Amino acid sequence: MITIVDYGMGNLGAIVNMLEFLGYDAVMTADPLEISKASKLILPGVGAFDRAMLNLRRLGFVEPLEHAAFERKVPTLGLCLGMHLLGRGSAEGNGEPGLGWVAADTLRIDWAAEHGLKVPHVGWNSVSPVAGTPLFAESAEKPRFYFVHSYYMQCDDRGPVAATCTYGREFCCAVSQANIHGVQFHPEKSHKHGLALLKTFAEWN
Repeated sequence: MITIVDYGMGNLGAIVNMLEFLGYDAVMTADPLEISKASKLILPGVGAFDRAMLNLRRLGFVEPLEHAAFERKVPTLGLCLGMHLLGRGSAEGNGEPGLGWVAADTLRIDWAAEHGLKVPHVGWNSVSPVAGTPLFAESAEKPRFYFVHSYYMQCDDRGPVAATCTYGREFCCAVSQANIHGVQFHPEKSHKHGLALLKTFAEWN
């Protein structure tokens, strides 16, 4: 069962619809106890970093998520803000710590103006997967995804980087580290490219 974490921030219905369209069983849950039943986990997110982490802590999700990800090795996918939550923290808020699963920090896109670009970065953009990364196994050679974000994840080194995107300059738009994964873009808004990525994730053993 693919379990989508409902902590009050995210486009959950669209994700469930895409997974069901692909033929997979998916469920949304606001109950931390349900995490123990998950064979796959999706951590969505739309909104502010601090509020998201406070919600996860207040609702009691952090410990069950960590047990699933690190003890049971459940494949886990963070989407957009959900990817940011995998890191140590974000420049967006007031210092609320993230999950700390990936050695990375979330920073503002502060270079856009010098390239004549606007923030947030909104719209379709090409993504360049790192050779050999399993996250894009079903994707086209040059997949395109839909982005809406003002912040991005900066990894300490290139080890977890699974894909990059260029918006004035290159930035990390996907991470993959053992069973922990995250993408900056919105698969649920990315049509066939989003379907291909979710299919890859859903079929991992």
